[in-house]
Amino acid sequence: MSVPHPDSLEPPRVGATLQALRQAQGLSLDELSRRAGVSKSMLSQIERNQANPTVAVVWRLANALRVELSELLGGEKPAAPAIEVVPAHGIPGMSSPDGKCLLRILGPIDMAGQFEWYELTVQPGGALESGAHEPGSREHLSVLAGQLEISAGNTTQKLKTGETARYAVDGPHAIRNTGKQAATALLVVIHP
Repeated sequence: MSVPHPDSLEPPRVGATLQALRQAQGLSLDELSRRAGVSKSMLSQIERNQANPTVAVVWRLANALRVELSELLGGEKPAAPAIEVVPAHGIPGMSSPDGKCLLRILGPIDMAGQFEWYELTVQPGGALESGAHEPGSREHLSVLAGQLEISAGNTTQKLKTGETARYAVDGPHAIRNTGKQAATALLVVIHP
């Protein structure tokens, strides 16, 4: 049996495993930092393989993620679960500057820039105004409750509950709530 030379040994790289476990549980860096008592900057460095954690840090991370220590030290990305559930608090969101529009990002982050889907809530008087996306991009908006008005190109169209609009977004476009009640919709953006 040959023994590797001590100079060729490297500590296990836990970055990819840590990131995969954290994302599978729908945890932000902030939440894992709070649970494990490890700084957010240290977690970020570990995930990018820019820092090797001590055994104590790996132990705290394993406990916070509720996995065996060996799973983190294995260095291999764990198999994706058959069903991945993202808890409601784990779904990121963005608000418009006026706070009247809320986009909940339903699609996985690794698909951003290709295929994105959101839950959009627009308060009365709110507008989600966007600049041009790359040529060939399209949006699909399905109104689940209330009514919305879409402007794209030189056209404006009103939509009521149950209706879907599909339109090019390679120019400025906007989604407005001109009604008296909040409106909710699913918004899908497809990039070429």
